[in-house]
Amino acid sequence: MTALPDWMRPPREEGWFAEDLDRLPEAPRHTELIDGALVFMMSPQRSWHGRLVTALTAALMAQAGPDVEVEREMTIRLDGRNRPEPDLLVTSAPYDPDRTWYAPEDVLLVIEVVSPESAHRDRTVKLRKYAEAGIPHYWCIEDEGTSPVVHVYELDRPTESYVAVGIFRETLRRPVPFKIDLDLNALLPRRDGTAS
Repeated sequence: MTALPDWMRPPREEGWFAEDLDRLPEAPRHTELIDGALVFMMSPQRSWHGRLVTALTAALMAQAGPDVEVEREMTIRLDGRNRPEPDLLVTSAPYDPDRTWYAPEDVLLVIEVVSPESAHRDRTVKLRKYAEAGIPHYWCIEDEGTSPVVHVYELDRPTESYVAVGIFRETLRRPVPFKIDLDLNALLPRRDGTAS
């Protein structure tokens, strides 16, 4: 059995805290903190995932107003023991080149693009944690073999839980957190390699 490198050992008996992520230069690039445990993205990312995140980033940036920023692969410090890294987030916080995380009160929308490795966390754990942190909108995007399918949730503040407001195929139109009109078919090349 191979010994763990020293940096993988928690710095205290209670495990890892959110601020510890900024002091782990040896950690893999996409390291999250969930319930005080480090979660590493170790499997290779599919082209579908990367292309979709890139196209969605560009599409949302083109439609967002001047007081809204779109970020990819930045962590959200939900609390002292949770700092997940969504694929995309939409924020009201101004651009800061030295920022390493966002506070939940500055996040308007979180988007997770489901991969086989992250499916359970994206569909259950993160859905619950983002809602409990008060993030008003959550999208979970699935690959069903044609265009991306977007499961859209909105926060019900009295229960601090998400309510499903729709499952979108081909097009997605939403008035919140800003006016969004997406042609989902145009976000990716067709599977046969031709343009959509």
